[in-house]
Amino acid sequence: MTKNQLPSLFYRLSLVLAVTLTGCAQVMPNCGAVSSPPIHELVDSQWELIRWHYTSPSDHKTRLRKIPQGSYEIPMTLAISPDGKKVSGNAGCNLYTAEITADERGILIDKVASTRKACAPYISELEFKFLSYISDYRTLVRDGDRLLMMTRDGEVLSFALKNK
Repeated sequence: MTKNQLPSLFYRLSLVLAVTLTGCAQVMPNCGAVSSPPIHELVDSQWELIRWHYTSPSDHKTRLRKIPQGSYEIPMTLAISPDGKKVSGNAGCNLYTAEITADERGILIDKVASTRKACAPYISELEFKFLSYISDYRTLVRDGDRLLMMTRDGEVLSFALKNK
């Protein structure tokens, strides 16, 4: 996939998400339901957050959230353990760990715990959102080496598979 195709993919996924959320009460299972790939597709994988889209409350336009990236910042990561029972990573400043429960719909992430280092205010706010979303997302979609997490607030976190 080229960089020119990424905006098109995002808009298509946003449209699917909008239709899904709009029709949630009529067509979809319970709005509290979560869907994700089966655990066997995710075990022993490591992911790095590469993009985070949100809808601005002021003008309702989709925007990119600034996330920690590059050589001077610690990227936000998500790593699934080889046994598929734990997830851990870096939330931008602090490390975190959580438990995974797998069922026929995919995985649920809960019991999130993190270190408590003092961070820059912007990173602290971002970490809080990130840790909230990984334990209460709406949908996870795996597309090859990409993992998209769609939140209940309509935000989309895009992860890239990291090589070991």
